Amino acid sequence: MTNAQWFLLVGGLLLARGLTASILKRLPVTPAIIYLAVGLLVGPMALNVFHFNPLKESALLEVLTEVAVLISLFSAGIKMPVPVSFARWRTPILLASVSMAVSVGMVAAFAYYLLGLPLGAGVLLGAILAPTDPVLATDVQIRHPGDRDQLRFTLTCEAGMNDGSAFPFVMLGMGLLGLHELGESGLRWALVDVLWATVAGIAIGIISGAALGRLGWMLRSKPNEHTLMDDFLGLGLIGVVYGLSVLINAWGFLAVFFAAVALRQTERKLAGANRDFPDRPQTDGIIPEAANAVPGIESPPSVSGGSLVFKEHLERLSELMLVLLIGGTLFLDSWSWRAVGLALFLFMVARPVSVLASLLGTRTSWPMRGMVGWFGVRGIGSLYYMMYAIQHGLPEDLALELIQLTLIAVSLSILVHGTSVKPLMSHFWRHRKHLPTP
Repeated sequence: MTNAQWFLLVGGLLLARGLTASILKRLPVTPAIIYLAVGLLVGPMALNVFHFNPLKESALLEVLTEVAVLISLFSAGIKMPVPVSFARWRTPILLASVSMAVSVGMVAAFAYYLLGLPLGAGVLLGAILAPTDPVLATDVQIRHPGDRDQLRFTLTCEAGMNDGSAFPFVMLGMGLLGLHELGESGLRWALVDVLWATVAGIAIGIISGAALGRLGWMLRSKPNEHTLMDDFLGLGLIGVVYGLSVLINAWGFLAVFFAAVALRQTERKLAGANRDFPDRPQTDGIIPEAANAVPGIESPPSVSGGSLVFKEHLERLSELMLVLLIGGTLFLDSWSWRAVGLALFLFMVARPVSVLASLLGTRTSWPMRGMVGWFGVRGIGSLYYMMYAIQHGLPEDLALELIQLTLIAVSLSILVHGTSVKPLMSHFWRHRKHLPTP
């Protein structure tokens, strides 16, 4: 495909998406399914107008997916309800830790015993496919900072954390393949990749986000009006936090998510959110907090609220581009029984079982557990981990097989979750008033 044809394709999709926004809202499917269908149509499965080779372009795809996940994690963190409480966060913490470990183990066992992959490759594949996706799962996630829905909160918070909590398992799989130092009896992995990288990433995020929130509030509180560029501040926080995390071997995905959480929590605390400026639901997407003020009360501007709309637009653009590329990678013979069987095992067995195991002993209702167990959307985060492994020395023959398994799992997730999200979520909301409080 020439540059001119590529611009025509992407430009046409953007125009169609913009002109049909209200129509797409009424369709029983998500926009990602349409992007995937277009990619499959123009890719090698049908018209063969273009083919994107993820192995050859792994460096480019790693950067694209990395940026997309970072923006989505920041947006998810900003939308976390105020204030933070352990009782509310307990369920997503269990999902991002216990459920993550169980899911990795089950996929690794499936890959080792049924697909014949080496143990290290099985663990790596489990880590690639275990995290739920913050980019493609917008239809089941919090839509705005005032959204108090418990199911949406649980799925959003889990996706915000497990893109970082999957990294230790990625490093474990690479270590078993001889691509990463694990230390004697895995001691280095436990101390550095699990303990240090996790704690340091969360600490960097919380400190940085809180510091920016206080600095922005202080500057805006000066007698002379001080204008801030919230979009630049939000992007700058992402860059600084992620760069610092990488430099000290901390998990940057966790750092960016918690930086956004701390930024919003700090700003709302300083503004007296619980008294004068409570979170308010919005009706159509995400809009700045200032545009949703209580009549007669001027809602204070904030970095988190001012940058959220811009981040959502970037998120939608990255979704279109990356899902289109996924469709352009697949051949007809990519849909092997091995790949489809793994995807079905992941959706029907590994995800539900891991969710049930992690929530044992909690008060989470069974309908809630069922919904969380089903909506483990896989997507851009999985592609990033796949490209990361390739860039760090994964052998080509093994990389090709893992790419095929990962792409089919992501594609099927887009299809099965994208077609079921609207009817299942509508049914759940109609009956949620009968559910006990989790």
